[in-house]
Amino acid sequence: MVPAQEHPLPTHPRPTGRVPGQPRGPVALLTELNSAAAETAVRTLLTCCASHSWARRVAEHRPYPDLDALLAAADEAAYDLTPADLTEALAGEPIEPAAFPAPGADQDIYSAAHTALRAATAAYESRFGHAFVICLDDIAPGEALDTLLAGIRSRLGHDPEEERALAAEELRRLARGRLARLVQLQGERTQTRPDSPYVPV
Repeated sequence: MVPAQEHPLPTHPRPTGRVPGQPRGPVALLTELNSAAAETAVRTLLTCCASHSWARRVAEHRPYPDLDALLAAADEAAYDLTPADLTEALAGEPIEPAAFPAPGADQDIYSAAHTALRAATAAYESRFGHAFVICLDDIAPGEALDTLLAGIRSRLGHDPEEERALAAEELRRLARGRLARLVQLQGERTQTRPDSPYVPV
């Protein structure tokens, strides 16, 4: 068990969207996450995944010697989400997708694509009853909107069980990326790309 010593950790509310690369404010050191009181750690971890079961499990396995160990524990907790846990986590994701045009993009084309994205998102939510989630950490910001549209349109054809399994996998990847951006090792930022152009942290 870690000491019940309180350390200030960021507990940022989930924004509805943010330009890629925009500074996100304080970043928690891994040592602070390890030594924080359980309630503080859980509250911080919930900014990465909205399942309380996931956050409690990751917090209970502290201390973590390094980021790889933390991410491995996060993966294990994500794989073990129950259907109820998954529903809770999906409910914590933003319904309205946020994607931003590439520099110099034609604004008329972007506006039309964004309108199409809104319609596709509404159709997805109507069919599956939860937000569309996708991890875009490996996608260039200028390609985010096209990737979102293609992803939603292809996944609309899934049956509900198949789609929930895929959504669970995307949530796992999102949690990893959010944790990597949240944690700072030895005073240096982890070498991950800025926040996903779609899913805020």
